[in-house]
Amino acid sequence: MPKATWNGVVLAQSDDTIQIEGNHYFPQQSLNLEYFRPSEEHTVCPWKGQASYFDVVANGKENPGAAWFYPEPKQAAQPIKGRVAFWKGVRIED
Repeated sequence: MPKATWNGVVLAQSDDTIQIEGNHYFPQQSLNLEYFRPSEEHTVCPWKGQASYFDVVANGKENPGAAWFYPEPKQAAQPIKGRVAFWKGVRIED
């Protein structure tokens, strides 16, 4: 079962991830919300739409913008609506 970990904690775990462009998108309900804080950061993907970010905070350390999601993805990216992906040192283990 895919699991996202960082700084000694499990951020998310689910057997229902979707892989797009090499990233696992986890269902939002699989997140351990105690480690997430909304970020003001936003970026735009031409085919997925506007991304929003979470900062990850665990064991006294912060990883700004380490998780992202598309609140209102474009039509082509609808399968990732309600899902979160990771980067910036977050490990995905199968």
